[in-house]
Amino acid sequence: MPYFRDEQEVYDYIGRLFQELVADEELAPKFQKANTTVQYRYRNPESQITVKMVEGEEGQVELGESQLEPEVIMTMEADTAHKFWLGKVNVTVALARGQMKAKGPVAKILKLVPLVKPVFPRYRKMLEDAGREDLVEAA
Repeated sequence: MPYFRDEQEVYDYIGRLFQELVADEELAPKFQKANTTVQYRYRNPESQITVKMVEGEEGQVELGESQLEPEVIMTMEADTAHKFWLGKVNVTVALARGQMKAKGPVAKILKLVPLVKPVFPRYRKMLEDAGREDLVEAA
């Protein structure tokens, strides 16, 4: 059984995390150095998050359908994304095993991976603050 009941839960937690990141005064400029738009397409439940990170521009996060044109498309189970934000998934290994699929310049994604480590505790705290210890413990 998937961790998230429906797409709204994906947006409430993973979507909110992206929204907080693009608004973070310290982290946002680092992510904007990627100069790309990434679309995350999740299964179980079906959901989609598009994130624009371009240097010198304000970050954008769109939940669901998006008019933004993605340069990179990441496809995976929503459960895999959840485990990643808890620090339990190695992107390189997940790509090699087919747990994550990437279209577009994968090097841009791999450049972002070291930047997200400080975000893992933030995601865990967000879940705990929402009373969702079940999501923290399940992964």
